[in-house]
Amino acid sequence: MAKRERVMRMSVEQPLWRALTAYRVLTMLYAVGLFATAYDEFVRPWVAVAYYAVLCGWTLATLPRVANAARCTKRFLAADLTIAVTGILLTTVADAHERVQAGGPTLPSIWTAGSVLAFAIKGGWRWAALASSLVAVANLVERGSPARDTVHNVILVCIASVAIGYVVEVARASERTLARALEIEAATRERERLARDIHDSVLQVLAMVQRRGAVIGGEAAELGRMAGEQEVALRTLVSGGLVPVSRVSEDAAEGALVRAVEEEPEPGGPVDLRALLAPYAGAMVSLAEPGAPVPLAPAAAREVAAAVGAALDNVRRHAGEDARAWILVEDEPDEVIVTVRDDGPGIPEGRLVQAEGEGRLGVALSIRGRLRDLGGSAELISVPGQGTEVELKVPKDATDTRGKAEQR
Repeated sequence: MAKRERVMRMSVEQPLWRALTAYRVLTMLYAVGLFATAYDEFVRPWVAVAYYAVLCGWTLATLPRVANAARCTKRFLAADLTIAVTGILLTTVADAHERVQAGGPTLPSIWTAGSVLAFAIKGGWRWAALASSLVAVANLVERGSPARDTVHNVILVCIASVAIGYVVEVARASERTLARALEIEAATRERERLARDIHDSVLQVLAMVQRRGAVIGGEAAELGRMAGEQEVALRTLVSGGLVPVSRVSEDAAEGALVRAVEEEPEPGGPVDLRALLAPYAGAMVSLAEPGAPVPLAPAAAREVAAAVGAALDNVRRHAGEDARAWILVEDEPDEVIVTVRDDGPGIPEGRLVQAEGEGRLGVALSIRGRLRDLGGSAELISVPGQGTEVELKVPKDATDTRGKAEQR
């Protein structure tokens, strides 16, 4: 089946950049409107007009700069803060002294907060503290004395910007953690798939060679012994390989990136599950199926058939070649149920847990793992002396979900 690489981007800070873009435009209009309503009270209005011309041009021209962290460079932040501080200091030149002392607004007014917030979103709370400190010094120089309203505004901007900067840092750390979790999940599912394939092919062959060699004897017995050693080594490798190696993860300007390799969906319509199960029927295996086709997606049908094959392999291995098995296929409205039952001695209590610890993952991966990836379930019921029954349930709309993750 064809593979493809899917790149998922997660960013909780991107909405903050969009909000900052709108904030800068609105506060620019607010500052200009505030000046227009008090135009007659300015002693040098031409200074304010010149400043607002620069402010409006700068704000509109640099909107792309505050679209994301990559475009918001340190040089831009320094120039932006310089314009804000310059406007604060020019207030004493353009406005009347009485209005300045009475706590009148500075030329940039609340537009200054947008510049400080850009520092916070870009660099976190430390950058926010630096920018708000520079704004605080400019406000104190403009007023000439630490008046109560000035101190109140400065503290408010400082606290808000530092808090937002801290939230941004926490959000970025959370993105990296989530990206790591998603890539581990994708890698684990892929390794489980490989482990199932190995169990269904190589391990089964090695186990058969070991058994046959012991029966034949002679040089075949030595070959069987070597096959047994390789089977143990391979089982150890498979079970230990379930701890995945880290995949590529990036903390880019527009959010954390997760790259996962997934299988391309197969073209064509559903297949009849009965056709895939028919080869298992034989002298010792009876197949009971509906008279009408049992449609499933191609990948899902193959996985269900492989799980049935793994269950029958367990019957031959643990119940013996003479054990009988029955396969029952039920086509329900929302799901397909396949039951595999045998007349063997059953499974002793705790044997499955012990086998999984020894690296024998036939039930854990080849059966339960397959159905879990399809969104279904596998239940195993065994009574000592009365055989074993494996019930496989898979939804009609099942698709193979291994290695996939939802975009956050």
